[in-house]
Amino acid sequence: MPLALELHNEPLPMSAPFRIAGHVFEAMPATVVTLREGAWRGRGEAAGVYYNDDHPDRILATLEALRPRIEAGIDRESLRALLPAGGARNALDCALWELESQRAGVPVWRLAGLDGVRPLLTTFTVGADEPSVMAERAAAYTQARALKLKLTGEAELDAARVRAVRARCPSAWIGVDANQGYHATTLPALLPVLVEAKVSLLEQPCVRGRESDLDGIARPLPFAADESILDLAELEARHHRFDVINIKLDKCGGLTEGLMMARRARELGKQVMVGNMCGTSLAAAPAFVLGQFCDVVDLDGPVFLKQDRTPSVRYEGGCISCGDEVWGPKGVA
Repeated sequence: MPLALELHNEPLPMSAPFRIAGHVFEAMPATVVTLREGAWRGRGEAAGVYYNDDHPDRILATLEALRPRIEAGIDRESLRALLPAGGARNALDCALWELESQRAGVPVWRLAGLDGVRPLLTTFTVGADEPSVMAERAAAYTQARALKLKLTGEAELDAARVRAVRARCPSAWIGVDANQGYHATTLPALLPVLVEAKVSLLEQPCVRGRESDLDGIARPLPFAADESILDLAELEARHHRFDVINIKLDKCGGLTEGLMMARRARELGKQVMVGNMCGTSLAAAPAFVLGQFCDVVDLDGPVFLKQDRTPSVRYEGGCISCGDEVWGPKGVA
């Protein structure tokens, strides 16, 4: 039976501006792919990777150009050869997973080799702002047991941010994300503050492509690669400078490669993290499957949007849960 491809972009405005090092986001637009095959359908959502100029307009154009090839029939393995890592492959890969789930009448997580899924403790992210403002926002996450703080590369201000949040949230797990904000000359000043504040993870301290800046710098807490490691090939090339690998489906090009990266990272002795590029529950659902294999989970994207999809993932007790009705064999056609 032939496939029918449907494509559209959605603006996905955020409920408030969100600041990281070098960027302020007011929306996180995404491309939605739907594959229909008779009574079955599969969906995927991708925002792309902004720092690679991988954005929804480009994703849409890439997939539209491949429409004849896709509608002639494609599977996840041939897709990995057809498209590079990035948002276009992610959206189509996730649509193929849900389509396969509906064909088989079993959940995606079972197709991924799991016997079941469990709620996952997730971080809740606090955008970069004045220290007192960040402390208030962190405390406002009343259910949160894990927090991720966005830093900007200003060591003195970042230190004040971390100390303020720790003072307000003394028992929370805290990780910080520098989003490429630090260099070899500025990072050493921050590290003692992170240790003092009992921060458990430092994500992406250095500029992508400047990973050598980390050479010779002691790692008193785990360093995580985000922008530095996009896909399986980059994992092989750069893993030695990091302790934790943050896998995002928009970076690596879908759940298929994400699972491959998680397995390989384990073989290399690394911890595994799953993250997101914001997005609705349709983007969070496949990442939730990957999260079952991970040590650190950062899947709070839907909470930053003005409106999520229905049905949606659920947040309770600091954890994210995702039922099969969100994405899989029970999803609404």
